[in-house]
Amino acid sequence: MPGPTPLITALRVRFVECDMQGHVFNGHYLMYFDLAHTEALRSASGLTYPELVQAHGVDFVVAESGVRYLAPAYYDDLLEIAVTFEPLTASSLTSRFAVVRDGDPIATGFLRHVCVDSKNYKKTAWPDAFRGVLEPYIGEPASS
Repeated sequence: MPGPTPLITALRVRFVECDMQGHVFNGHYLMYFDLAHTEALRSASGLTYPELVQAHGVDFVVAESGVRYLAPAYYDDLLEIAVTFEPLTASSLTSRFAVVRDGDPIATGFLRHVCVDSKNYKKTAWPDAFRGVLEPYIGEPASS
């Protein structure tokens, strides 16, 4: 059975993102994940993030994140970040990321978001309509 369709965002490494060793500073990968996550939601739903929040009445709060570094990325590298989603729980969404350069893996990681009501920020269940938006991009949970 084929896996989920990844949503891919391309970005070019800026000089400011590099550390004194000349490669991308580790903390920037979480920024890359956040950027790719936002673009994946835009691609899946056809809505900007504020429009998505307004349409569904929910917002996303990061509860957990992780990065595994496989190879360094450097200034001016063109990176592609593929995003897939694990099956949603009642109130959380785990997004998986694979960062590649010229087909070679650079990093992998995840963000786990909790669904909250967009007005009072209390944890709530994902609306069915939102679940439907992500369906084509959902894969199996990652093994530990």
